[in-house]
Amino acid sequence: MTRPNTLSPALRPALLGAGLLFTATLSATAMAAPQGLYSTDELLDADVYAKSDDSRSIGEVEDVLLNDEMRIHALVVDTGNLLDMGEKQYVVGVDDFTVETRNGDNLDAIQYRVHLDMDAEAVSQQPEYTDNWWSNARENLQQAWQDTKQGASSAWETTQSTASSLLDKAGGALESFGEQTQEAAGDAADATGEAADSASESTQQAADASGEAAESAGDVTQDSAEDATQ
Repeated sequence: MTRPNTLSPALRPALLGAGLLFTATLSATAMAAPQGLYSTDELLDADVYAKSDDSRSIGEVEDVLLNDEMRIHALVVDTGNLLDMGEKQYVVGVDDFTVETRNGDNLDAIQYRVHLDMDAEAVSQQPEYTDNWWSNARENLQQAWQDTKQGASSAWETTQSTASSLLDKAGGALESFGEQTQEAAGDAADATGEAADSASESTQQAADASGEAAESAGDVTQDSAEDATQ
């Protein structure tokens, strides 16, 4: 069976120090402190240890599988004959291993030890690295990637639509408030005008009454003067 060529020898040096992030849970038996950067060139062929025995390697890293985001998706572990099941290769997901770094400050002396969060028997239950697994996993990851992008696009469109709706409502509220304010101002102006007209009429009526009173008083004064003369 021809094994898929997912990481060619020419690509290995190019990935040196590419900043691939391991997000596996820290193993209690391996002091796998975060290193920030990992060399895939050195990770390949690194010894692999099961959880049940931290002193005896069960195989080595045969391949490193990356997803569409260029993050590590899984390791391919070649068990050779160490599990007494013949030479097989198993796929171990990124959540099931940690990487211990030795001599991390020296590029020429870096060494990795991969610690699995499972025992040797559990390793044999992992998916075998075959053409069928490769095809199915690739299709599933492609679909997941498309779903993620579509989901992000839909979320963005929903956010835009919601924001637009809120802006429309805010604009409508401001417009309504403006109309109400203008109407109230008009009513106030009309009321002021009516009050002024009423005050003017009252003033005129008072003036007319005063004139009539003055005229009446003049008539009375004249009549009295005439009577006194006679």
